[in-house]
This record gives sequence, C-alpha cells and structure tokens, in this order.
Amino acid sequence: MKHQLDFEKPIIELQNKLAELRKHPDTHALGIHFDEEVAQIEKKIEDTRRHIYTRLSAWDRVKIARHPKRPFTLDYLAATFTNFSELHGDRLFAEDRAVVGGFAQLGGHKVMVIGTQKGRDTKENILRNFGSAHPEGYRKALRLMKLANKFNLPIITLIDTAGAYPGIGAEERHIAEAIAVNLREMMLLKVPVIAAVIGEGGSGGALGIGVADRVLILENAYYSVISPEGCAAILWKDRAAAAKAAQALKITAKDLLKLGLTDETIPEPLGGAHTDLKTTAASLKDVLLRHLAELLGMSVDERLKKRYEKFRAFGHFEEKKPELVEAAKA
Repeated sequence: MKHQLDFEKPIIELQNKLAELRKHPDTHALGIHFDEEVAQIEKKIEDTRRHIYTRLSAWDRVKIARHPKRPFTLDYLAATFTNFSELHGDRLFAEDRAVVGGFAQLGGHKVMVIGTQKGRDTKENILRNFGSAHPEGYRKALRLMKLANKFNLPIITLIDTAGAYPGIGAEERHIAEAIAVNLREMMLLKVPVIAAVIGEGGSGGALGIGVADRVLILENAYYSVISPEGCAAILWKDRAAAAKAAQALKITAKDLLKLGLTDETIPEPLGGAHTDLKTTAASLKDVLLRHLAELLGMSVDERLKKRYEKFRAFGHFEEKKPELVEAAKA
C-alpha cells in the first residue's frame, strides 16, 4: 500500500495476508475452501482498523492531516460545491496559486469560497508553493472577501496550510502586514463567514483566512499557533520531540472543541478523509449548510457582535494560588 502510515502497519499486514489467500485457488475436488478464513481475516481487519483509529495520538492525527492523498480545497470545490468559477490575482502584484477562490454554489446558496491549496506531486507543489501563501495570496483573499461583502454573498474559507511562506520575498512584500490586515478586515465583514480546517491549520498562515463567525474542523485536521516540529525545536531543542509537542499543544479537533476554539468537529470516515472523499464532502456540506442557515437568520449587528465576542474570549486562563500549587506537589 502506497503512502502507508507507521501506525497502519498491522492493518497492511492483514490486508496482504487476505490478498494472498484470495489468490490461492479453492480445491473443490478435495473439499478445500477458504471462505471461512477470508471472512475471519476481513473481520479482523475491520476490528483492527477500528481499534487503531479510535485510539490515535495527537501526532498520529497530524500525520493523517498531512497525508499526501488527503482531499485538498479543489477536491472539495468539486465534491461539496457546484458551479465554481475561479477568480485570479490580487490586483497589486501577482497571482498566488497557493490560494484559490471564486464564486460557487452551496446547496441553494450563492457563496464566495476561498482556500489554501497544496499540490499532489513535485511539479504541482512548486506551482502551489506547497500550500504556503505569499502576501499576494492573502491580498487576493481579501479582495474576494470585499467583493463578496459588496454583493452580500456569504464567505466560506477552507484552511489547509503548514503556514504562510516565510521567505525573503514574502518579507519584502510585507507578509505580516497582509495577514494582519486580513484579521482586521474579516472581523468587520457584514456577511456570514464560515471557516473550515480541512487539513493543516498552521499559524498565521491559517488565521489569515480564519477569522469567522463559525470555525469548523475535520476530525483528523489540526489547528495550531506553531507546527509540532517547530515547537519541539524551541522547547526541547530537538525536532524529534514533535510527538510530545503535538500532545502538549492541544491541537487536535477534540482538544480545540473542548477549549472553545472551534465550533464543531466534522466526522471523517474510519481511516481518514482520503479513504472516502464522497462521504467526507457530504458531511462537510451538511454542516456548512446548517451553520450558514443559522447565521443568515441573524441580523448584521448580531453577527458582528457575536464574532467580536467569540475572538475576545480566546486565551482566558486561571492561575492557581501558590499555596494550592505547593499542596498539589506534596
């Protein structure tokens, strides 16, 4: 199996064993049949798959989020939306193909969809800059958002990036300023805004299109201020501690929902979104339509107030009194 993950090894071994057994011809003359053995292995594969995928660590989910076969923004634009018409350019510097966007239809709603896009192979990854946008990508996204705001179209963003591009050219063209402007302007948009993390949600590169009335996340996606490897390099001085960092960062869908940083987790098929795009796309569509209906039922003032309160509430924490800390240690 191509692109297998390390924790999938027991499943792969059973699948190989099943394939060998199916190749073996039944010897009817001697009364030898393998139907029972096949059924037993099939059941064991299903049980093993369920056991593994219901006990994934944070680092395992990061691996699934980065799976090369995982559906990207353009896959969902074809499977979840209809009548997508792509728009190009930021009207200031260039076209950034790490960000795609344009008019589309979601159910009976006309919307503006914007998302970060990775590549499937080396050639496409170079074209898409591995899904890491330059400043012009965020300025293109903002141009499309303002267009949607002008024509009263809801905005949906699909987030899948390891982070904004940190190169010299991006710094020269003010990547931090481009993202900061997006944060400010998205907070003021009068139309409904829904963001969905479909894969990697890395740092400001994700947040640059992530200020929304509702923030959704797929079950095996992650959303974080820094990558696990980056965190490990800073705190443990060793990128090999990425698994430990992933656990400490609380970046999984379950943790984010518990912390109130996301509004809903969208379930994926057992094994991840890459195993069944059709089912995942249908689930995404159902959740988007439900949240969109709720947002359209609010007044503009109510939406803006709730959006502001949502992000102001992030980062609250409590400090234990010193004597309680000492008592806990004892």
